[in-house]
Amino acid sequence: MTPAMSDLSVGSIVAEANFALTRDSLVHYAGASGDFNPIHYRDDVAQSVGLSGVLAHGMLTMGLAVQPVVDWAGDPARVIDYQVRFTRPVFVDATAGATVTVVAKVGALDLEATVARIDLVVTFNGATVLGKAQARVNLA
Repeated sequence: MTPAMSDLSVGSIVAEANFALTRDSLVHYAGASGDFNPIHYRDDVAQSVGLSGVLAHGMLTMGLAVQPVVDWAGDPARVIDYQVRFTRPVFVDATAGATVTVVAKVGALDLEATVARIDLVVTFNGATVLGKAQARVNLA
């Protein structure tokens, strides 16, 4: 069911989610995306290029972050624009993994166009990993 514009107000939280990542998650994503850069699965390679360890694919983080908005909107076609800036990597520990947290809030409402701008706060270990993460959702 499509959310109603009349039920929304700027600042309201529309969705929240936590995504647990493991090294297995990264291997599965590599297979699906074709991105087999070893910094996503080998500590020695990640460290040889100055990283503290294996990191999640940026596009995986970006895709996870928009999923709560897609679920809230009820139809992926309602997301008419989605943009982020990558600000920090998500390091995925071999044992503990990593948890990415997403909070989606109404950032602006265009009543004439029936479009809601949803601002995403995407964090890992308390630090923002995606900056200016925004999705525009058509609620007509």
